[in-house]
Amino acid sequence: MKVAVINFSGNVGKSTVARHLLAPRMNAEIIAVESINSDGTDSEAIKGKQFGQLQEYLLVSDSATVIDIGASNVEDFVNLMKQYRGSHEDFDYFVVPVVPKTKQQRDTISTIDALAEIGIPAKKLRLLFNMVELDEDIETVFAGLFAYHKENKNFTLRPDAFLPVKDIYGKLKGDSMGIAEILADKTDYKAKLKEAKDQAERMHFAEKISLQRQAADVVEDLDAAYKALFK
Repeated sequence: MKVAVINFSGNVGKSTVARHLLAPRMNAEIIAVESINSDGTDSEAIKGKQFGQLQEYLLVSDSATVIDIGASNVEDFVNLMKQYRGSHEDFDYFVVPVVPKTKQQRDTISTIDALAEIGIPAKKLRLLFNMVELDEDIETVFAGLFAYHKENKNFTLRPDAFLPVKDIYGKLKGDSMGIAEILADKTDYKAKLKEAKDQAERMHFAEKISLQRQAADVVEDLDAAYKALFK
């Protein structure tokens, strides 16, 4: 499966969605349009205008792949899909994350319009509500998108495809460790905390315990969102 994570707007959590939601559940490599490395680390630059190179890679690769497209490259990416006619068919889905802020919602509608104009069918365009407060009603917060969907039907909208706001995503930003790696760590940090000799060491182990607890909580959100997104 090949999935592009895309939105004209920045600050909607595209990299979080690619790294923590999609890649682990697809058993996929991540290609950032900024990097062609498969593990998300800094690598050779790949800008929007190198779309041909990216397309050729996708055509020959049998691996599940998530393409994380940076906001500064989305316009080039969309324009190049128009030039490489039929290239959008190399993707199984386009996941469009959106957050409650008004500007990001407007940009999301522009993104959906641009992708639909290329010929991407509604069944391949999947909206993901991101950074939602637990006490918020999704249909109220994203009323404009629900109204737009009712009128146009050019993308797939499911109210249960959402991720709530959780502190752990911010803590893991820039960290090489993912949710799965945190949960797979069997180190007894409570024992290490008891044995720690100084305050800095105690704080380090306390943070590890806190991170594992948060990871155990958030994995349920991620599993539910993934199931709703692709059901």
